[in-house]
Amino acid sequence: MNESNIDRHIANTEAFKRICASEPVLKAIASAIDVLPGMTPNTVLTSGPPMPWGDYTGGQRDAIIGGVLFEGLASNRDEAARKLAAGDIKVDGCHDYASVGSLAGIYTASMPVFVVENTAFGNVGYCNMYEGTNPRRLNYGVYDQGVRERLLFVQDIVAPMLKMALQLSGAIPLKPIIARALHMGDELHSRSTAASMLFTRELFPGLLDIPFEQREAVKQTLQALTEDHYFFLRLSMAAAKSIADAAHHIEGSSVVTAMAFNCRNFAIRVSGLGDQWFVGPHATVQAKLFEGHSEDEITWMGGESTITETIGLGGFAQAAAFALQQYQGGSPEAMMKRNLQMYEITIGEHPDYHIPSLGYRGTPTGIDIFRVLENGILPVMDIGIAGRDGGQIGAGIVSAPIECFELAAQAYRSRYQAIE
Repeated sequence: MNESNIDRHIANTEAFKRICASEPVLKAIASAIDVLPGMTPNTVLTSGPPMPWGDYTGGQRDAIIGGVLFEGLASNRDEAARKLAAGDIKVDGCHDYASVGSLAGIYTASMPVFVVENTAFGNVGYCNMYEGTNPRRLNYGVYDQGVRERLLFVQDIVAPMLKMALQLSGAIPLKPIIARALHMGDELHSRSTAASMLFTRELFPGLLDIPFEQREAVKQTLQALTEDHYFFLRLSMAAAKSIADAAHHIEGSSVVTAMAFNCRNFAIRVSGLGDQWFVGPHATVQAKLFEGHSEDEITWMGGESTITETIGLGGFAQAAAFALQQYQGGSPEAMMKRNLQMYEITIGEHPDYHIPSLGYRGTPTGIDIFRVLENGILPVMDIGIAGRDGGQIGAGIVSAPIECFELAAQAYRSRYQAIE
């Protein structure tokens, strides 16, 4: 078989073009129940390939139960578990609702989400909002009174102020923000400091037009937008989902359009292979842990922020964000070396996303499963690290397992042998 036949080349070129031509625009902020396709009041979404309720474990299981309690679908953990086991409350995967989840990735009906339309192709991606700087968060497998209060703060203060400002300012194109932030030290996954500032600047006209009596809520919202590296991440995730989906379902394409974790596995989706997940073991990790934590605490509880890597950001742009070495370890030299390797497994260089330290080369974009196997180079991703007792305990680099790509290649050959 000839794995580099013209059909696959043409299909992959089309997928790459769609990724690069995409134009993600923040159009609205709304409750999940009002905009997510197929969302119901008794549905809880979580990260990674969906599994039966009984297969969820550890922090991801705890986070799902926390989502049930936050939504008021049960009065205590035992009741929540019973309803989930009985099917009275449905657990499903974020990706099948055009959304992506950070870590455990919990969505419930009332949670506010960003609505990002890819205006070049008409599809929409969604992501819910950042919970704040406290390492104990629902998406890190924790639900207590403090977590509930922060979720309500986002729902009752931050989201309404942002929604009002957006309505007053108008839709916000995200691609120019991403492109500029790359020149200012972000890679748009584990570091979005500049992007958060640039996004806030776009909101200023609308924020200034909000009635004066709501000035305290505006002040609190501004602090939430800019207090650390992560607020814009949820926007880059929604943007990346809308972009990657535009390159999905291209017949004959071997380009990866999603990478995701659940508590048991890592998995990928491939453009020309439908919505099947190709599942492998957990990724390998190199982490810098917060003081007081050790490697034996590291656990997996899901994660889909790696959607950013599928469009040439995150670990595929880490040489744009040397400041990350203080946060997740490593060195500028190691970051540049890893980044350069990613060019060996991708279709091309993004024409709009550039890395200054690499002579303004475009970011490596469009992971090809066959190039991964041919070169023996695995995709790298920047992620936060969860602890077995819940909460974030560090940050680091993970490498995807080879098994996912081997399974996808087998499926590709089986499906497309007639054109090879």
